[in-house]
Amino acid sequence: MNVAEIAVFVGGNLSGAGDAEIFRVSDLANAADGDIAFIEKAENLTKTNAACLFVPENFDAALPFPVIKVKNPKLAFAQVAAKLRPVAMRGERHATAVIAASANVEADYIGAFVSIGENSKIGKNVQIHSGARIGDNVIIGDDTIIHPNCVVYDNAAIGARVILHAGAVIGADGFGFVRNGASGYVKFPQIGTVVIENDVEIGANSCVDRGALGETRFGEGTQIDNQVQIAHNVRIGKRVVIAAQTGVSGSTVIEDDCVIGGQVGMGDHAKILSGAVIGSQAGVLPGKIVRPGVWWGTPVQPLDEYKRQNARVKGLERLKNELKELKKQIAELTAEK
Repeated sequence: MNVAEIAVFVGGNLSGAGDAEIFRVSDLANAADGDIAFIEKAENLTKTNAACLFVPENFDAALPFPVIKVKNPKLAFAQVAAKLRPVAMRGERHATAVIAASANVEADYIGAFVSIGENSKIGKNVQIHSGARIGDNVIIGDDTIIHPNCVVYDNAAIGARVILHAGAVIGADGFGFVRNGASGYVKFPQIGTVVIENDVEIGANSCVDRGALGETRFGEGTQIDNQVQIAHNVRIGKRVVIAAQTGVSGSTVIEDDCVIGGQVGMGDHAKILSGAVIGSQAGVLPGKIVRPGVWWGTPVQPLDEYKRQNARVKGLERLKNELKELKKQIAELTAEK
């Protein structure tokens, strides 16, 4: 893309020549010819060899290269990065790949030792990288990328433009057992499925369990970090963000536009209402309803309440010393009588 095309693509205002070709995105310090970078504030500008910059709308400095003025430079930069993302090794199917005769595969790239099961349907412009296993009756939409060593179990449905990072496991059995007295546990059936809607990204080594009898579902645009565990029958809405090492127990519902910090633990059948923000290492008890707002702590509570409680805890040492001093004074007064 040239600079003028990028300006149109992001809806920006171009200042300077628009014919320079842009091939890559880069940070300001390491940018070179053919790169585009960004600054969020005019005072962040330092010497750079970038071919073009995204800058704020109020930017008025004269530079020897073109700039594109936009409302949100970081957002524009991210949008162009996705547009410029190279599609690796188009048209190649490695000789070691094993594809069932009944599978309908239109993928552009299939790497070494990939296996695709019976009756699976793989869309156009899909990349499936080395060592990935796609089960039977799986549906994968157009432009999806499956990174190395991912496993997608039977009957899962994955939408368009989804990214599964290395080692992600989609559709494994959920952790469901019924106690049988002294005999131990009997496994509850795990025969449901997983549905991942369009434009979802799932981080490396994250696990999404299939529904026990129904489905586990992710809404459009949801973003999951590395090493996240999503249990059976969880329903996650649209545009939800979940940071690393969070665990979500079975049948929990997370509505649209929620933000979940790292290492959060959620008990089963909890409900996180649309717009809630839960801070890192918080604990959500089973069946808890978390309403819109910012929440923190274990058990999770509104942020202001959590801060007050934390302040009280920090004051315990002072209170202890004051009580000790009062006891000493009372003892001295008692001894004088």
